[in-house]
Amino acid sequence: MEPGPAERYQRAAETSRQDRSHPITAAFAASQRFTLDPFQLAGCRALEEGRSVLVAAPTGAGKTIIGEFAVHLAMREPAQNGYGDKAFYTTPIKALSNQKFRELQDVYGADEVGLLTGDTNINGNARIVVMTTEVLRNMLYADSPALRGLRYVVMDEVHYLADRFRGAVWEEIIIHLPQTVRLVSLSATVSNAEEFGDWLDTVRGDTEVIVSEIRPVPLEQHVLVRGDLLPLFDDRAGIATAQVNQELMRIRSFKGPMYENNRRVQEMNSGRQKGQYVDPRRRPQRGAKRPVRSANVQRIERLDRPDVVELLARANLLPAIFFIFSRAGCDAAVQQVRRAGVRLTSQEERAEIRAIVEQRTRTLLDEDLAVLGYYDWLDNLERGLASHHAGLLPAFKEIVEELFQRKLVKVVFATETLALGINMPARTVVLEKLEKFNGEARVAITSGEYTQLTGRAGRRGIDVEGHAVIQWTEGVDPQAVAALASRRTYPLNSSFRPTYNMAVNLIDQFGRARARQILESSFAQFQADRAVVGLARQVREQEESLAGYEKAMTCDRGDFTEYSAIRRDLSEAEKLNRKDANASRATRDARHREISSLRRRMQRHPCHQCPDRENHARWAERYWRLKRTVDKMRQQIETRTGTVARIFDRVVDVLAVLDYVRIADDGRTTLTPSGRTMRRIYGERDLLVAESLRLGLWKDLDAASLAALACCLVYEPRRDEAGTGERGYPRGAFRVALSETQTLWQQLDDLERDHRLPGSDPISAGLAQAMHSWARGVALERVLDEADLAAGDFVRWAKQTIDLLDQLSIVAEPALAGIARAALDAVRRGIVSYSSV
Repeated sequence: MEPGPAERYQRAAETSRQDRSHPITAAFAASQRFTLDPFQLAGCRALEEGRSVLVAAPTGAGKTIIGEFAVHLAMREPAQNGYGDKAFYTTPIKALSNQKFRELQDVYGADEVGLLTGDTNINGNARIVVMTTEVLRNMLYADSPALRGLRYVVMDEVHYLADRFRGAVWEEIIIHLPQTVRLVSLSATVSNAEEFGDWLDTVRGDTEVIVSEIRPVPLEQHVLVRGDLLPLFDDRAGIATAQVNQELMRIRSFKGPMYENNRRVQEMNSGRQKGQYVDPRRRPQRGAKRPVRSANVQRIERLDRPDVVELLARANLLPAIFFIFSRAGCDAAVQQVRRAGVRLTSQEERAEIRAIVEQRTRTLLDEDLAVLGYYDWLDNLERGLASHHAGLLPAFKEIVEELFQRKLVKVVFATETLALGINMPARTVVLEKLEKFNGEARVAITSGEYTQLTGRAGRRGIDVEGHAVIQWTEGVDPQAVAALASRRTYPLNSSFRPTYNMAVNLIDQFGRARARQILESSFAQFQADRAVVGLARQVREQEESLAGYEKAMTCDRGDFTEYSAIRRDLSEAEKLNRKDANASRATRDARHREISSLRRRMQRHPCHQCPDRENHARWAERYWRLKRTVDKMRQQIETRTGTVARIFDRVVDVLAVLDYVRIADDGRTTLTPSGRTMRRIYGERDLLVAESLRLGLWKDLDAASLAALACCLVYEPRRDEAGTGERGYPRGAFRVALSETQTLWQQLDDLERDHRLPGSDPISAGLAQAMHSWARGVALERVLDEADLAAGDFVRWAKQTIDLLDQLSIVAEPALAGIARAALDAVRRGIVSYSSV
């Protein structure tokens, strides 16, 4: 209902009042191309008031405008004597950093904006620096001079804090940033934003939590049945009821003529899996429910992908992203649509596509382009088609993203990695299936994943509405789809755990006692403590009941609690004796003696003669049952309280055994020279790298062999990957160094497990030969054949190898540091060295 004149006047008056009290926000909002939403204005006003903010809003809602306002605040005053306020903009992935770097350059100019992503260092001392979170964490531990003048830090996609492998980095930054820095945390919609905001308020000071559930572009949900786009929800029922379209329910109720045969096949397969014989001629048992049939309804066939693309084109629903949870499936989909002769671009668009692609790939060698399938890829792009997944060369992925943003590529077949923050909104998102392979089994996607994927639908300022299309498949339950589409349960849970590198840096900066306090302020401990608060409240409530039971079983003859404990012990001993009838003669004799002793004690106890004994006993039984529950709760409290600090103590104990730290009699802990070296070694293998350097295991390696060994330490093989065996490894000193490093890993793993730490995965040398060849200058075609990897995967592991070699070039002894620099230069060539910025 439209607001009345009085309400409109009141709103206008409130807006005017807010604009007067927040003039910087008002001026910034007036300079934007679109009117800012209430949540965006609220975030900007909080920053103008000097507070930090946590903004949780749907994908595509425009959260980043609040981060851009923080940059605007830092840049309001010109620099004086070479110094001015600074703003850092952090992102979880390099592609996002590159994108934001270009956007901020367009606003503030190339001189004012820098980029730091590990393998790229552009204008790092600028007042605005875009960086990956790991870079900022390392700067904080090194107390980098670049932190001088820092006033604002934007943490985009802060819900990455839940990531099992990298999430701890976000917490480290939040904890260690100087208190004078205002934090802008931008998150997808999470169900516990208030809890996360409470923690931020605890560790960072005054923090405003701003939650918006409103999509700026409404999302229409459809189910594609044959050639019809049927709405998922019944519009007549109203949004509040979100009633499932009854036509979809009727379609699900009627099965085609093949249903009964399919049901029998499934039944037979199920029986065979259980080791049962199932007669295929067996009729349903009497009284069993028969499937509903209709002679008029045929089995619903799925539309082929080319037909779906053309249907969307006719309905003016392009550009579209098809999410397919398989890289091979994405590439195959492009080829399928291409073979059908689908062309979605005009002649002018094809010429523009070719010009952009040729300009962006001009630094790549012609022979490499042929290996990468460049010409087929270009032909697909000119048709308006592309795939997008982690196996694609980063340069190719960036081109696809740019062409899609320019509305030149109309259809992208992508894996779910596309949903992670890249600015690629579409008019329509198509989900072919609602399940994916998680590495072990096919599992249904969660409501959080569904929201993240469909969040790409609807381009602000372009589309009136976005569209999510679910393809009908046999067995689809419209009610389950509706539940996915309407639920917003995506909790943000900490994955924080202390590492060796973290421990030595904290001890070096703050000392051990202060380090423990810092770790106890982590979000992980905050969440654990919150759970403890709930448990403690339950314990207090149950203790009141225990006191009541204890009072009810009070006996004037003696201590009935003691008497009932003897009765329980006797009952348990008799039960055990009956249960284990096959015990040895000696065991049975011992039990009989124990039972006789307990029986005598019970009979001699004063309470045994009480006339009200059995009434007291009933209360005693309730008492002991509840006490068992309360004891379990207390144990949970003990295990949760101080969890993070206890893990830190175990990490420090391992470091002490290996002489990275020394612990004095008074508990004071200091770093040894080896510990000071470890401060600059980051990554999952920090302890193994530090020990290998200390023991000199790699001193005889040349550049190519060191690159291959560094690759072994960062590479994570696929689950189905077969080992190459030693015959597939580089020859010479590499094999000796690898063997010694693997032996060292086993020793460290044993040591960690002895100290109740989880240990680590074994080293994998599956990519060693390919990285060795690449570092020796072997051609790309042969290297990719040796690696048996897609080009994008090889580049990703090569860049992680470069990151580790860069660390070695800083912390290793001079001779090995020089070899590391040579190895780094050898790896950083060709497709690995490509940069679009």
